Amino acid sequence: MAIKHGELVTLEELNPSSPFFKQGASVRVTGKLQEYTVETAIAVVADGNATLKIDTQHLRDISFRIGSVYQFIGELLIQPDSEAILQARVGRIADGIDLSLYHQSLQLLRQFQADHLNNSTS
Repeated sequence: MAIKHGELVTLEELNPSSPFFKQGASVRVTGKLQEYTVETAIAVVADGNATLKIDTQHLRDISFRIGSVYQFIGELLIQPDSEAILQARVGRIADGIDLSLYHQSLQLLRQFQADHLNNSTS
């Protein structure tokens, strides 16, 4: 079974009405670390008004600093109460990234991909 790439998504897009909100979906998220609990290896990242819990138990050689920006790639685990937890398989610090510029580039990438898909089918 091949490992899937992490689909670029924003934290705000990870809600129950989103097409990205699926059990086992492989996603890449970026957010500012709000809290980290060593005993459970659970981190909480935020972007705007959205937050996401990250299970970091499989990550090595990464230090967590509240207020720093991180990117994680992993699979979504949807709980019975519709809360999502990302089972991270890759994590890195991304301090220095401008989150608003990151969102703009993600929108442009999606627009380009949609235009390219439309052009290749017509």
